[in-house]
Amino acid sequence: MEFHRELDARGLHCPLPILKTKKTLADMHSGEVLRVMATDTGSVRDFQAFAKQTGNALLEQTEENREFIFFMKRK
Repeated sequence: MEFHRELDARGLHCPLPILKTKKTLADMHSGEVLRVMATDTGSVRDFQAFAKQTGNALLEQTEENREFIFFMKRK
């Protein structure tokens, strides 16, 4: 998937991946896509809730080798 910015949140624990995502999205333009890499297992649930609460779209989430990749589209 094409993305405009990337955030490496690997090794960070809740709530840091979401906080860093929120800050990065705030600096982006509407419609741009952010790719986030995380290792916290709770991030799957957190990113789904974050998308619902903020209106930013969670376009895709994948897991490979205990690493989670999220694609968030700025509202």
